[in-house]
Parts: sequence; structure tokens; C-alpha cells
Amino acid sequence: MADVLQAGSPEPAARHAGSARGARIGVGAAVLAVAVLLVGASATLTTLAAPAPAPAAADAAVEAPQSATMPVVEVPAFGGPIASLPVPEQTALAAAVDPCALPDVVGALEVGDDEAVVAAFGGAEPFRVAVTEDRAPCVSLDDPARTWMVVNKVRPYAPMSFRPSALAMPEGVRSLSGGALHEKSAAALATMTADAREAGVGEIALASGFRSFETQTDTYRSHVAGRGVEGADLVSARPGFSEHQSGFAADVVPCDGGCGTLDDLAGSPQGRWVHDNAWRYGWIVRYGEGMTDVTGYVPEAWHLRYIGPSLAQEYHAGGWESLEEFFGLQPAPDYVG
Repeated sequence: MADVLQAGSPEPAARHAGSARGARIGVGAAVLAVAVLLVGASATLTTLAAPAPAPAAADAAVEAPQSATMPVVEVPAFGGPIASLPVPEQTALAAAVDPCALPDVVGALEVGDDEAVVAAFGGAEPFRVAVTEDRAPCVSLDDPARTWMVVNKVRPYAPMSFRPSALAMPEGVRSLSGGALHEKSAAALATMTADAREAGVGEIALASGFRSFETQTDTYRSHVAGRGVEGADLVSARPGFSEHQSGFAADVVPCDGGCGTLDDLAGSPQGRWVHDNAWRYGWIVRYGEGMTDVTGYVPEAWHLRYIGPSLAQEYHAGGWESLEEFFGLQPAPDYVG
């Protein structure tokens, strides 16, 4: 303002020798200019003294500078990791990626490392979601050589006489029928039963493991003879439809010197331990309580199914009760045709 006032002030008398009227006109003009400037300055000060308008929604998180006349916007401290914030863009991008084109997925599938395949998908839950949403054509739930395979009353083996190539006896496990298991599930059962003994719950034996198509034919016929077809179908799979044919299923019993029956497991210390801990070793109880309308079988606490540690952990954590629901498949209460 000082520069403006100087520019509008009368020049020294030595440079203006005009009449008194001219001098008075000059003085009047200067006074008018000063008045205008004072009014403008007053408006400016009024504007500065007024409360600042509320910040726009997009700027709500920005802290306003403090002053005597302006309110301060306090920003709460951020206490969580960035990963905990919603990131729909990243989710959409992840869904658009073809997991079967990922080199780690391709490599793990080629060498038959099912756990590595699940890990390459980003973990069990991304794997499960990709399969249920049909975004993983390289993962077949019909492949009986894979731990994630699903066989039930509407999903038979192809071919029906399938026989796994990698069978082994579970080391250190009493086998009542001499049945082997797929080598992956055999190692898992050996570890689980050893840990059960170490935990003090007693011995767990393998009552039945792998059954060939021919063996399952005899087993099913014996149930039909004693129960009829309808009764047999609730407790025994028809040949070509049994999980035991994959080598990934194990019927277990409790032992204390001698061994009990299948029905004895649920009420035993071993049965309670298996129910609470089998998932840690890659096993699930395949036919649970209240799931007959989905699985087609009455509850079998003794029938364990190996799906691998990663998927079993997700199955347990998610509270799933059947592989049909876990993978978004239709229920299979009855055979078709």
C-alpha cells in the first residue's frame, strides 16, 4: 500500500507551478484515491478474518494450518497396514490374470507338486476361488492323480478302473487290511499317527486304504447282500465311485493293545484328536454330520480324505463341511441313472 500512496501523492512544489485551483484538484484526487484504497483494504481484511470454508470431501484428510481465526482439522493417526485397506482395483486386476499362464503354476503342474501349484496361485483361498469361478482350466477336479480331485456319486473315475501309480505303506502305522495309500497321503498319515501317540491319545491304525476297482466291487456287493441297494448306497460307494480307489482315502480305527471298530473311533480319545487335528496334516473328515444330502453318505468319522496341508487348512478355517461345497460343485446325494 505504501507504494500506491506514494504514486498518488502530490509532487513537490518546485515541479508544479500551476494555479491554486490545480493544486486543490490534485489534492482532491489524491484523497479520493486514498479512500478507494482504504475501502479495498478493509474488504480484504474482512475476508481474511472470516472463518475458512469447510474443506472439500477430497481434502478432508489434509490438516489445515493453525491460526487464531481458522479451525484446525485434526487428522486421526493411521494405525493399520496398507494391505488392510480396500483395494478393489488390485482385486479386479488379479481376477483378470490367467493363473494357468503363470510360470510357477506351469512348472509345479509339470512335476506333480500339488502344494506348489496351490502356492503359485497365491494360496489356498485364491486357488479355491479360481477353481469355483472356472478361471483355472489347468486344474481339473476330475484328475484322480491330484490331491484336489473330487469323486462322488455323480463324478466317477475316468477310466472307471483307474489305479494310482504311486502307492506306499505308511511307515510306522499298523495296517489291518494290508492296504497301501498314495505316497503323499501315506507320509501324511505316518506323521499324524506318530504325533497322536506323542500327544498321549493312543494308537491310530489304518483299517482300509487303497481299494482297486475289483476290490470295491466285492465290498459293495457284500453291503448290497446285507442291506439292499438303497441301504448299501448310504454306506458304500459303487465300484468306480469310491475315494479309496484314488489312494487318498483312509479309514482309521483306535487301538489300545487290540484295535476297535470303525464305529468306535468317534467316541475315543483318538477320534476326538483326529477331529481336531487331522487338517494340520492335510486330512479332512470327508463325510460329516448332517451332510448326507450333499455327499450321499451317512456320517463317517473314520473316513479321512487327504487334500494336502494348504487346502485342508483353508477347509478347516472356512468351516467347510464337504468338498462339494468347498469347490462349488452340485450336491451328489444319489447316482445318476
